[in-house]
Amino acid sequence: MKINRLEIENVKRIHAVMIEPTKDGLTIIGGKNRQGKSSVLDAIAWALGGNKYKPSQAVNADSTIPPRLKVIMDNGLVVERKGKNSDLKVTDPEGQKGGQQLLDEFVEELAINLPKFMEVTGKEKANTILQIIGVGPQLAELDQKEKELYQERTYVGRTADQKEKFAKEQPYYPDAPEEPVSASELIKEQQEILARNGQRQQWAREYDKILTDLEKNENAIEAYERALRDLKKERETLEERRKAAEKTPAEMKMESTEELERSIESIETINRKVRANLDKAKAEEDAKEYRNKYLSLTNEIEDIRKQRTALLDNADLPLPGLSVKDGELIYKGQMWDNMSGAEQMIVSTSIVRKLNPKCGFVLLDKLEAMDLDTLKEFGQWLEEEGLQAIATRVSTGDECSIVITDGYVEGQDGVFAKEEPAPKTIGWSAGMGF
Repeated sequence: MKINRLEIENVKRIHAVMIEPTKDGLTIIGGKNRQGKSSVLDAIAWALGGNKYKPSQAVNADSTIPPRLKVIMDNGLVVERKGKNSDLKVTDPEGQKGGQQLLDEFVEELAINLPKFMEVTGKEKANTILQIIGVGPQLAELDQKEKELYQERTYVGRTADQKEKFAKEQPYYPDAPEEPVSASELIKEQQEILARNGQRQQWAREYDKILTDLEKNENAIEAYERALRDLKKERETLEERRKAAEKTPAEMKMESTEELERSIESIETINRKVRANLDKAKAEEDAKEYRNKYLSLTNEIEDIRKQRTALLDNADLPLPGLSVKDGELIYKGQMWDNMSGAEQMIVSTSIVRKLNPKCGFVLLDKLEAMDLDTLKEFGQWLEEEGLQAIATRVSTGDECSIVITDGYVEGQDGVFAKEEPAPKTIGWSAGMGF
């Protein structure tokens, strides 16, 4: 629904204004500062949006007559506020009366309070879009999953870097065996040699004793010839014992444990190298495992991003070229703060239409920041989309559909005919000469 005609009396700075906005396109209300331009938009918002939009000082300071508002929609619906209490009266084309509830069905709040949308952050704008197209919960779930995977991947990547760095810092000994060397076998072999050497020492002591005894015996033979027979017999016995105790030089040779001792002493050095090699291999394996996990998480994140892209590509967005990326509103590849003024207006107006397709108009205040080319671009887009915009601009130039001075439309006498319609105001195309 769009606005066909406005009649406003005694509202804020307005004394008496009648406007018939251009049906499709941009109607600009021009004038100097403090003449009543914004009062027109405030009056429309109050008339259609309800008492929550009623100005704090609604009555014109120069008048004692209560405000009167009348808005005629393009389907014939008539909205009036008049009397001491500015009572609302809504009459549909069939003559049936209604109230604010009927207006709320086709009046989108952002259409009469667009700054509420334009002043929020880019993320809040994006959330509005996502809620409109119905993919907000799904996208939020994907965003949360991506965030969790990203955090996990960050941890895994950091750990992989640490493992790789640790592996590189570890020494490597190519001459070390693959497994730690056990000293127990060498020690056992050493003990066996020591035992054999101990036996040989015992044999040597016994042999020395026999020689000593033999020498004593020989001396005794000389000293005691009387006991020669007995001594000779004893000698024979000793000779037999000597022969039995006598060993070969090879058997009596002492074995060396020096090499084993060196091997035992070097075991710890060998094992230290082995452990270092094992630690390096383990660090490299850990780093490889974390790096593979990092790549796996990266693939999962990319998959989620593809799902988000597909979700948005298939969504019924309000405007071609409009999307949401990384929680920000994007139009033609630009974030909100990089969009032109016309693009911001186009995006905002398209969102209003998407929020409530029944609402065919939007109110815009303070368009003086837009140059004439931008205004033209925005106005043409509105015409192409079949949308109506009523806007204010600090200007009295030809781009203005009407100019308000001191609460009146220039060229109007301030008296509204009850039967004959007032002359239609200059619309966008006529006003700009396009």
